[in-house]
Amino acid sequence: MLTGKTPNEHGVIGNGFYWRETGEVEMWTAWNDKITAPQIWDLLHDRDPSITSAVWFPMLSKGCGADYICMPKPIHNPDGSESLWCYTKPVELYGDLRDAHGHFPLKHFWGPLANIQSTGWIADSAVTAARQFKPNLFYLYLPHLDYAAQKTGPDSEAALRALDELDEVIGRLADGMTEAYGDQPVWLVASEYVITPVDHVTYPNRVLREAGLLQVRVEEDGEHLDYQRSDAWALADHQFSHVFVKNANADLIARVTQLFDGTEGIADVLAGANRDKYYISHERAGDVILISTPSSWQAYYWWLDDANAPGFARTVDIHRKPGYDPVELHFDMATRSIPLDATLVKGSHGAPVSTPEQQGILLCSESDRLSADLTDTEICELVLSMFS
Repeated sequence: MLTGKTPNEHGVIGNGFYWRETGEVEMWTAWNDKITAPQIWDLLHDRDPSITSAVWFPMLSKGCGADYICMPKPIHNPDGSESLWCYTKPVELYGDLRDAHGHFPLKHFWGPLANIQSTGWIADSAVTAARQFKPNLFYLYLPHLDYAAQKTGPDSEAALRALDELDEVIGRLADGMTEAYGDQPVWLVASEYVITPVDHVTYPNRVLREAGLLQVRVEEDGEHLDYQRSDAWALADHQFSHVFVKNANADLIARVTQLFDGTEGIADVLAGANRDKYYISHERAGDVILISTPSSWQAYYWWLDDANAPGFARTVDIHRKPGYDPVELHFDMATRSIPLDATLVKGSHGAPVSTPEQQGILLCSESDRLSADLTDTEICELVLSMFS
């Protein structure tokens, strides 16, 4: 949406990346250089260098071309602990935000303790920055509706309470921005995705392992996925997976495709040129892409017995898990561990829209600017048009 391009052009094929040249998986830590297309702040600078932008908390924002940035970036200490901090541009800005609002509450941003505090800090700190810098474009990501909707379902009582909590924060944000700019700004509100109810989960890595294509290595804390020795393995991401096949071997790709064709919970199995169906045939993409049905999602698990799960599987560890793990939301405070039961997850997203319930929304405070069914390219052009 920020580039007006599709994944085969901007290169962001998911929340995580597998770097074939190094054999490493990168989850949630990538910087902005992974986006290989100009973004809205770059396009605005090209139009007029005096047009300024601020970007607050969307992923892959660290190092982007916006004039003002705030993103969580905890300091990793030698003893393994973390100290709260944020990446900001200018560098000294986080100190000012911390003095005004306290440290960003990272533990409430994701996981079992996620709550409105993180979204509230994002909104309040954005108002502080707006008062100081008055950027022409202010882009914010408010994460609060993610948590309960995935944990207990988008129609659950907890998810409905989250709507009330977010409404209060947005009201505070709107009042603060009007005060900061001295006038009512033009608002665009977009649902980055829609979380839909799920009652089914698939385990691509277990399917690949049982077919003899995925290999593990046994360590002291359990079975770890062996990327180098595996003929195929899946990087799971909500309702789709990228399956990486050793050396892009055509026979193995055909075997993987056949393996998942007709699998319950899988709507599409895309390989080769078929990946163009959803514009995701980028060199970073998997050789085979598995897409879920609207009511199903995909878990990264590869172990066949929970007793053999790696130690990090039971912890909130978003970086070592080669795939997204919403089960972390179900952390058991009594045992201080995550139950290895992926069926606990009741909401997911990421599958291409095939039902009205999956359709997102775009709202604008000046409704005459909008037309129905805008594409990402048209949304980008709409924002640019506001500065013409």
